Amino acid sequence: MSGSPVRCSWCLGSEEYVRYHDEEWGVPVHDDRVLFEFLILEGAQAGLSWSTILRKRTGYRQAFAGFDPRRVARFDAARRRRLLADAGIVRNRAKIEAAVTNARAFLAVQDEFGSFDAYLWRFVGGHPIRNRWRTSAQVPARTDESAALSKDLVGRGFGFVGPTTCHAFMQAVGLVNDHLTDCFRHAEVGALE
Repeated sequence: MSGSPVRCSWCLGSEEYVRYHDEEWGVPVHDDRVLFEFLILEGAQAGLSWSTILRKRTGYRQAFAGFDPRRVARFDAARRRRLLADAGIVRNRAKIEAAVTNARAFLAVQDEFGSFDAYLWRFVGGHPIRNRWRTSAQVPARTDESAALSKDLVGRGFGFVGPTTCHAFMQAVGLVNDHLTDCFRHAEVGALE
């Protein structure tokens, strides 16, 4: 497509990926429900491709009560067993259990800090880290900040929140602007900071 804007190369595999890249990835998020959604989706993605999770996102929204952490925290054993049969999500027992455990830990963080948002943004000093990567090879899979977030989340009882997963989460919700400098979204997302 001539005249198309330059984008990060990772998103060029499908229209769904392009839409996610152009509309969501890297945009600073301060809504606790959206932060909970991405925390669960990034944990579900561990070991899989993000395209798999994007295709199942609607199924996740239905299965996980619109990502309402209060409702997810109350999922009992029977509800968790039903989720194992739900083809609309990744049917992995450990990831389903972690989602429920994470909902409970998420609520505890909200109680302690007033919001998950207030807790989370402390790891980047309250403002997005705006990187200036020129090539995809320069973008790290994990950072000191994602390792610190991971360690703190694990200490609070969260699961599926390793440093690499935390970095992907931080990229997704805009704590980090990892759009390449020639990508049209680098400047656009930077202006939202």
